[in-house]
Order: sequence, then C-alpha cells, then structure tokens
Amino acid sequence: MGAHNLVFLEFLEWFDESGRELVHRLPEQGSADIKFGAQLTVRESQAAVFFYNGKAVGAFGPGRHTLKTANIPILTKLASLPWGFKSPLRAEVYFTNFKTFTNLKWGTRDPVAFKDTQLGLVRLRAFGIFNLKIVQPVLFVNRLVGTQGVYTTEEISEYLNQVVVSRFNDYIGEKISTIFDLPAQYDELAKGLAEKIQEDFSRFGMALTGLYINAITPPPEVQQAIDDKSRMAVFDDMNKLMQMKTAMAMEKIAEGSDSIAGNGAQAGMGMGLGVMLPGMFAQQLSSQGGNTASPPSTTHCCECKNTIPMDANFCPQCGHQQVIFEKCQSCGKNITVGTQFCPRCGKAVQEKIKPRFCAKCGAKDLGDALFCNQCGEKH
Repeated sequence: MGAHNLVFLEFLEWFDESGRELVHRLPEQGSADIKFGAQLTVRESQAAVFFYNGKAVGAFGPGRHTLKTANIPILTKLASLPWGFKSPLRAEVYFTNFKTFTNLKWGTRDPVAFKDTQLGLVRLRAFGIFNLKIVQPVLFVNRLVGTQGVYTTEEISEYLNQVVVSRFNDYIGEKISTIFDLPAQYDELAKGLAEKIQEDFSRFGMALTGLYINAITPPPEVQQAIDDKSRMAVFDDMNKLMQMKTAMAMEKIAEGSDSIAGNGAQAGMGMGLGVMLPGMFAQQLSSQGGNTASPPSTTHCCECKNTIPMDANFCPQCGHQQVIFEKCQSCGKNITVGTQFCPRCGKAVQEKIKPRFCAKCGAKDLGDALFCNQCGEKH
C-alpha cells in the first residue's frame, strides 16, 4: 500500500495465499497514515476491521468501501513536521478470513489423570480433530490477535489444544465413572464436549463447527485388564474359555489348508459380494444426490438467540448490535464500547480469568477447570 506515499490514495485488499491465515493486517509492519478517500475491497469470504487512532471504528462486509480519516494528501504530511513528517493520525485494517478451517488436531501432550471407580487412578491419552470459524471479527481481533500482523492456525492451535484437553478432562470426569463405558459413548462424548467448548470459543469471536474424538487410549496394562474383563463377561467358567481357544486353533488350521470345502466357502463369499456391491454403490450415490442444500439466509442473534437475516446489523427483536466489540470473560455478556463493568455480573471488563492451581499437586490448569490434568483431583 506504499509506506511513503505522499499524494496518491491507498487501495487496500488481501488474498490468502497460504490458506491458513485467520487474520492479516495492512500494513503488516506498524501502522499507516491512511488518507481520506482510501478504497477498501473486501471479498465474500472476508470481513475487514478498520482501526483509527488505536480503536476499532467498524467492521466492513463484502464489497468496496471508502475510508474516512483526517489525513489529507500533502497537507497532513506538511502539518506533521513536529513529529518528523509522520502523521499522528494512525490507522490500520485487519482482514479476517471467514472460511471454515478444518482438520485442526487436538490431543494430550501428557496423559491426563482420571479417577476410575473400578481401576483407581488411570492416565488417559486422547486424540482428535476439530473445525473452527471466525464469526465476530472485531471481538476476535480485540481479544486474541492484538497487534500481530499475521495470525495463522499454527499460532493459535497450541492455546486451543490446551482448552480442548482441559474441557475433555472435565467432561469425562462428570459423565464417565469407569473407562469400561468409553467404547459405547464416543459419539455422545464428542457431541457433549463440543457443546462445552463452544462457550470458550465464543469468548474470542470464534465458533466450533465440529469436533471429533479419534481415540481415547489408557496405558497397555489397563488395556489388558479391559480385555480380560470382556473375556470373563462372555465365558462363565474356564472350561468354556478352553473350548473357545481349541475351536480357534482348529479354525486357523482349516484356513491354512487347500481343502475343497475351504475353496468353496471362499467362492461363495466372493459371489455374495458381487451381488451386494452394485446395490451398495447405487444406494450411496442416491443418498449423496439428495443432500444438496442452499446456503442459509438467516442466523441467530448473539444476544437473544432469535432468528434474524444473515446481513442484519441490528436484531429486530432486541435491537442488539450484531458486531461484538467486547465480551465479559466471566459471564459472556456482550459489552458496549467504553463500559468499565459488566452490567450482568458486575465484574471489571478488563479483568482476566486467573489460572487455577491444584491444591494437591500444584499443577496449573485453566481458571474454571473442574479437574486437575495431572492428578485427577477435583478442584
């Protein structure tokens, strides 16, 4: 955009070449004396936040916009002689990427402690992926980005991973009493965990669009105990267990032989698959063809949750402005510009949630964590 441009007006636009940038600032280094009448072009998948004199003065959607400042070509440069020909009327534009960022990995760096009702203290590892999207650009820039010129998914993933792991530990501590119940509840755990994390993401102007648990693995000795327990649940006594192992040994011997019966069974299975596969493919294609849907034209008010038009600046039901500049970190109430205390809970707006230290082992956790990640003790 020309750092030493004296006469011509600026033309501001941004393209995400890497596909991984959440936000990008122009100029990338410091700020600029953007002139009156500068042109700003925003794409469909973007939103632009304009900062003037250190404050966010507005968010711009798709289209071409004219920026208004007190910087006049040549005249402002001459008037800024006392400041070394550098205008004190500084401005910058933050472009935020509205696309959904997929396949972001989360997982436990160190095993988290879980108090099992049957096995005692067990350390679990968990892995998965999640998707996120920016929904409130001004809040995202004010709360998380700060003054960074470029903010990518790699730079934010470490903090988000800490949030997901802490909420995972809290959630299984509340919902699961023993890890023997885990295999049948993966989908339910993922859904409940996503709902629990959504509030954390909304504090930074982001939305969690999907979360998936790939695996929850206890130590090898605990896995062996689970296998032994499942075997004992199937067989009433050791005699039946020995009968099963004998049958399995005979089955392996039969698989290794070239008998006519074995070849006939394989041929029958191949014929069955030949009949089944065309029907399976036809059913899959027909189900995919019926899932075409047009993009939604409505959304929900961030304050009263009523349905409103997608491009509405204010809610027709409660009148609340849809561009959020700040949120209370304690209760999540939307805060207007210049408010010192939250009107809902009364706490200071600038007050940050302090980390919590476990009383038993002294480990550091999130401020509102329910269980310690190191020893599993409830706070």
